[in-house]
Amino acid sequence: MVRNDVVDFLIALCTMFCMNSALAQTVSNAVAEQQDKILLIHYTLQTDSPCELSLQVSMNNGRSWAGPLLKVTGDIGKNISSGSHAIQWQVLEEQEQLVGDQIQFKVVASGKKSVEPEMVFVQGGSFNMGSSDGEDYEKPVHQVTLSDFSLGKYEVTQAQWQAVMGSNPSNFSGCDQCPVETVSWDDVQDFISKLNQQAGKSYRLPTEAEWEYAAKGGNKSRAYTYSGSNDLDSVAWYYDNSSDKTHPVGQKLPNELDLYDMSGNVWEWCSDWHGNYSSGAIVNPKGASSGQTRVYRGGSCSNFAQLGRPSGRRRTVPDLRSSSLGFRLVLAPVR
Repeated sequence: MVRNDVVDFLIALCTMFCMNSALAQTVSNAVAEQQDKILLIHYTLQTDSPCELSLQVSMNNGRSWAGPLLKVTGDIGKNISSGSHAIQWQVLEEQEQLVGDQIQFKVVASGKKSVEPEMVFVQGGSFNMGSSDGEDYEKPVHQVTLSDFSLGKYEVTQAQWQAVMGSNPSNFSGCDQCPVETVSWDDVQDFISKLNQQAGKSYRLPTEAEWEYAAKGGNKSRAYTYSGSNDLDSVAWYYDNSSDKTHPVGQKLPNELDLYDMSGNVWEWCSDWHGNYSSGAIVNPKGASSGQTRVYRGGSCSNFAQLGRPSGRRRTVPDLRSSSLGFRLVLAPVR
């Protein structure tokens, strides 16, 4: 938590980590100083054309970054040209979001924002799907073999949804890097269609087999209780630590495949109609051929610990919108 007596410490961190380069834009000569309760950050921008500047934060020693920060004014945002600039950050007004002992900040210059998610390659393989210790609809445990695919490193964010759809339906709005939620399965299909038109690719929702395989760590699995750890606090936002709200993606530790928030934060839609599991081995399953309910996975910020297990599964009607339900995407060859 940021307090008055540690603002000087934050200045030191900003001075160390305020430089960033992207494409034809370069941020340099970043220096931070305290003016009363404001953190004043000076920087120099070199760019071929006006670009977008944001101030971002890491709370895990630079492993992941979130932003843009909200209580920032001055030479920030869109259409910033080359020259010397300054940002005023009301750091103490944003202190509730700054939790950790490895906090870092940086100024980021970017051209046109990409609406595409960052993907992680998941090598195919075989695994035991389901759980003999879980609820009845997690049984029977059966062998599943999957082909290679790529899965979103993070849940799709509010900023990405806004960029594609032009609006933000989220209940926990005002947080660009928080997962988008309050989106139905049908809404997500509309998003995917528009994203694919813009990107010229074939994104889709993961099957629940792909989702569970990735959440369990794929062929790098260490058989953790949750996705990435036996300690849920280290990898997930859930009832005991979330204050019953979503948080920016990527703040907790990743799992074995470098995927974030597979446990907690928001439940995630899968492509499948809900159905009973096969009793035998199966290759690239897609779920039931028809049904009335779709599957979602992973637990949320409002749930207790047991719902964050990778084998746990839930179902609901595809037109449901809930503040605890979002999604991430797969990019894979059509099978």
